[in-house]
Amino acid sequence: MNTDDTPSAARDRHAELSAEIKRHRDLYYNAEAPELSDADYDALEGELRALEAQYPALKSVDSPTEQVGAEINAKFAPVAHGVPMLSLDNAFATEDVRDFEKSIRRFLRLPEDEVLAYAVEPKIDGVSCSLLYINGELKRAATRGDGRTGEDITENVRTISDIPHRLSGSGHPERIEIRGEVYFPLEAFQAMNAAAAETGSKVFANPRNAASGALRQLDATITASRPLRFFAYTWGEVSDPEFVASQSEALRKFRDWGLVVNPRSIRAEGVEALIAAYEDLQRDRSGLGYDIDGVVYKIDRLDYQRRLGFVSRSPRWAIAHKFPAEQSLTHLKGIDIQVGRIGTLTPVARLEPVNVGGVVVSNVTLHNADEIARKDVRIGDLVRVQRAGDVIPQIVGVELSARPEGTAAYEFPTLCPCPLQTPVVRETNHKGEEGVARRCTGDHACPHQKIEYLKYVAGRKVLDIEGLGEKQIQLFIEKGLISEPADIFTLEARDKMSLTPIRNWEGFGEVSARNLFAAIEDRREISLERFIAALGIRGVGETTARLLARAYGSEAAFREALMALVAEDEEVRGALSDMDQIGPSSVAALTDYFANPYNQAVYRNLVAELRVRDAEAVAATSSVSGLTVVFTGTLERLTRDEAKAQAERLGAKVAGSVSKKTDIVIAGPGAGSKLKKAAELGVAVMTEDEWLAHISGV
Repeated sequence: MNTDDTPSAARDRHAELSAEIKRHRDLYYNAEAPELSDADYDALEGELRALEAQYPALKSVDSPTEQVGAEINAKFAPVAHGVPMLSLDNAFATEDVRDFEKSIRRFLRLPEDEVLAYAVEPKIDGVSCSLLYINGELKRAATRGDGRTGEDITENVRTISDIPHRLSGSGHPERIEIRGEVYFPLEAFQAMNAAAAETGSKVFANPRNAASGALRQLDATITASRPLRFFAYTWGEVSDPEFVASQSEALRKFRDWGLVVNPRSIRAEGVEALIAAYEDLQRDRSGLGYDIDGVVYKIDRLDYQRRLGFVSRSPRWAIAHKFPAEQSLTHLKGIDIQVGRIGTLTPVARLEPVNVGGVVVSNVTLHNADEIARKDVRIGDLVRVQRAGDVIPQIVGVELSARPEGTAAYEFPTLCPCPLQTPVVRETNHKGEEGVARRCTGDHACPHQKIEYLKYVAGRKVLDIEGLGEKQIQLFIEKGLISEPADIFTLEARDKMSLTPIRNWEGFGEVSARNLFAAIEDRREISLERFIAALGIRGVGETTARLLARAYGSEAAFREALMALVAEDEEVRGALSDMDQIGPSSVAALTDYFANPYNQAVYRNLVAELRVRDAEAVAATSSVSGLTVVFTGTLERLTRDEAKAQAERLGAKVAGSVSKKTDIVIAGPGAGSKLKKAAELGVAVMTEDEWLAHISGV
């Protein structure tokens, strides 16, 4: 069983950060209505990464540090990326860039006198896009989406003049997916906004939002009316992986094929050249004619890129060096409290509207009560706000010299702002230790929580019921028709017996009511992972639900195991704890949920209305796919990081400790307790040479 001594405050902050980051990703990628600046968002991710580095047990497959982008929008056809579209790690200081090069040297075991060459390019603040060319002809275009699945925007992309419908020149692979960034030129953006303001039409907050909105129109003629541009900078799926030997060579070929490559892209040697290029671009930033928020450095040699591979959601061979934030001063007018799906109270500062780097902002999250106290933020204060990218920034400090007399420290509410005025308590972990987050104790009796929970269940990440959005959920709750997920599926039957059927309500009609009931009926069959997600278990999101679904296979097996967990079956608890990425907090959350009679009733009622499909078996792609391996001792032919990355690319799971779930231990010289544990458990042991021969099929 895993052990975990993580302090409760760290656990609570990790859960809070994870939920906040996922929400902001959805706002940024799908709603085109972000609430944070790039600097704000980067700060949240940076804090989350630091927490996970300090407390590794907090990191799981559900963590935003393991994911990219956001779920795709249902209004576009999904496109599975042959090669995932990943994001980049960030550097914020020159020392970070030097550390980046040092980490590459360590990983590859390069001598100090070997000069590393890089491809350097501006980091365009636009919308990522992939273009699939087959025999030189553009066949499909897609957004990044969540990194694995994007949205089909082919017809819209065909209207962009920078994107050729057919590649020119010669030497392009039979099949290649060109990737780049769609952006809105600043002059055209300002002209469009000025014209919109005159006619009372929608005015966009920034060019990135305008580009995203234009790309995701259902009518391609609207996209065609917007002067979008495109820079190509990399590739994904390709039929001939050896078509180039370096990143800079690929950019030259892109130009030859008729694609537009950023003219400020260069090849640079050594870390000091990277810093010089960064300073040049920062100096010239305002005159480029398009928004950039940093500089990207990529190892130029592709053989080095392949050896370096990937970690989590980003490549080891590339990094984004971000520009510093911009700041402005404004007054804090008030603090509002928002209540989330699991009852967490989030304070939001209402600001006197202020222009920060060209964007007027008026709201910003204050995270939690402890953060308010740490910064000593008070209503009426003159506060310093910061942005680096395109939207609302964070409060970075208070101008104490300008503080009005008689102000008092903010008192966080002890009662929920909902009509029930339910008591607010600090969140606790599985050990009963208090954390920083405050939570309404009303659970789903709290109208705010109930609405958010049922919106989540009906939304595209779970049931994905068209026509059952926030407005309808709130109305049905107010009418007493829905109080738990199962009620959604009995809505039509109850409506038929009602004296005031839904079709007679304001805002509904015969057609809209019939369409809603049909959409609900279409969702009676559901995958096991979505069913688990629909339960709304604290801390169990889509990724953890997927992990549990694969582990148990069927709803019956999942239910049986979790009821045994509640009955204190130590074998079941041990098996659950031994799963990769499942820690004590997840085990405690599952136990607490199934120990609650009300939750058991919600579960029974929901499963009675649904047909839950068994989880699909994971496809085997190599001799070690699906196996759990442990490396111990000194490796002589590979670095430890390189060996782990290689195993993960082959579909194996790399664990840090040996258990009865371990399939293979790879032991080098100096192996100690792990090798002894493997012998005790009868786990197969290989030398490094045997392992390399095994995975190569020798």
